[in-house]
Amino acid sequence: MELNDLRIFITVAERGSVSQAAVELSYVQSNVTARIKQLEKELKTMLFTRHKRGMILNAEGKRLLIYAEEILAKFDEMKRTFQSADAPSGILNIGIVETMISLPGILSNYVEKYPNVDFSLNVGVSEQLLQDVMNFKLDGAFVTGPINHPLIEASEIFREELILVTKSSSFTIEDVTNTPLLLFNKGCSYRERLEGWLREEGIVPRKIMQFGTFETIIGSVTAGIGITIAPKSSVSHLIEEGKVHAYPVSQTYNEVSTVFIHRKDSFLTSTLRSFIDELMLSADRKTNGSNVKGSEWGRK
Repeated sequence: MELNDLRIFITVAERGSVSQAAVELSYVQSNVTARIKQLEKELKTMLFTRHKRGMILNAEGKRLLIYAEEILAKFDEMKRTFQSADAPSGILNIGIVETMISLPGILSNYVEKYPNVDFSLNVGVSEQLLQDVMNFKLDGAFVTGPINHPLIEASEIFREELILVTKSSSFTIEDVTNTPLLLFNKGCSYRERLEGWLREEGIVPRKIMQFGTFETIIGSVTAGIGITIAPKSSVSHLIEEGKVHAYPVSQTYNEVSTVFIHRKDSFLTSTLRSFIDELMLSADRKTNGSNVKGSEWGRK
């Protein structure tokens, strides 16, 4: 068994098709098929269920996938360990929640200092990004804190205020019962805070519409379709332009922290170490934005 066989296996598992895996890997299809068959022969078990539209992992294949990802992650980490030079270089695979608008400033400072480093940015919700870091798919990620996990190192970068955002110039919490909530999919920390607050208030939303991007959510809010929850910094320009209006969230739920996470047991290359150092410098310079003016609104 060769390491490349595991890479081929993982690609086929992800794509669900030998032909698509062959295209991605720039291999001939027969070679991919042969390597999968050889892997099944060595392990003395079938790894996929074949069907007309492709192939999916069976129970044994799913077991192997866990081992294969861990083996390749450790192999890649080993290479980075020995190839890590004093001057940071290479690729940093970083995850980020979509509403973090301060990242360009952090990256610009870092890239100016270390021009040989390239970034691969992956956007997602906090829950998925945490799993990707745990599974060695990301070197680190910016997620909503707090994060308490024995294998995860978390450093707070900054805190900011969550607000409700709506097209309407007047709003009460009961409006949630007749206006759709526009939210990210499950796993979004902002959504969890809003839902927790509504449960505490005994309020049942009329409708929840799920979106995959913040651009779509906020565009729908400006069109008057519904209400969302977001960090104030991510919509401050729209508030200033009068396109949307902000309303405060209960103090129990209105503060959110952004933390940078990475695995404690992973080797810190000079590239990742220098990036974390830059984050800490940025955190020292960062000041919290101003609070939403005005008191909590009354009930109708």
